[in-house]
Amino acid sequence: MVPLASSQTLEICKDAAGIAGNIFAFGLFLSPIPTFRRIMRNQSTEQFSGLPYIYGLLNCLICAWYGTPLVSPDNLLVTTVNSVGAVFQLAYIVLFVMHTEKEKKFRMLGCILTVFGLFAIIVIGSLLILDLQLRRIIIGSLSCASLISMFASPLFIINLVIRTRSVEFMPFYLSLSTFLMSASFFLYGTFSFDLFIYVPNGIGTLLGVVQLLLYAYYKNSSTGDSTEHLVVSYS
Repeated sequence: MVPLASSQTLEICKDAAGIAGNIFAFGLFLSPIPTFRRIMRNQSTEQFSGLPYIYGLLNCLICAWYGTPLVSPDNLLVTTVNSVGAVFQLAYIVLFVMHTEKEKKFRMLGCILTVFGLFAIIVIGSLLILDLQLRRIIIGSLSCASLISMFASPLFIINLVIRTRSVEFMPFYLSLSTFLMSASFFLYGTFSFDLFIYVPNGIGTLLGVVQLLLYAYYKNSSTGDSTEHLVVSYS
């Protein structure tokens, strides 16, 4: 009876952490809105790059596929958060294409086709793998590598904050959302004993802690209201 109770407790904790992660993820999904307000106001993408949204879309698609029952059982909350993330990324890409110059439009459209082409190859290729355990390992490794590579941006920001001794280019609420979402899914992966979830999100949690500590240390050194620039730099 004790093992059953323990299992039920872990399941409840896992679901609670997953739901919290889904909620905190909205802080990240909504963070580019100030950037796109500026783009729409100026009717130009200026020097902004659309590649982070392209890569973000691919990352969300891969992670969403990993969470489906066809790849890993009982990870529906991973699929929901990444499906919502994919919709947001696609919306940002559409807005970017609408307001960018003609040359960049074709380049972005080519990138979108490449993303969906790669995703189709991943899905079809994984379904051809009849060994379910091997399928999970391969897709899990891809999603893990994709998530870890996404942390290149926070590392750049951390380096920038240390060099400039200013948090001007690191928005507090974005750093807080990153920490809360990563910590939630780190716990989710831990409770479900899924290393493909807790390893990358454990790294994300540590980076989130570093960002918050740096913010607390350097916040008094920053001057001016640079919210728009912060989001631009992070995106």
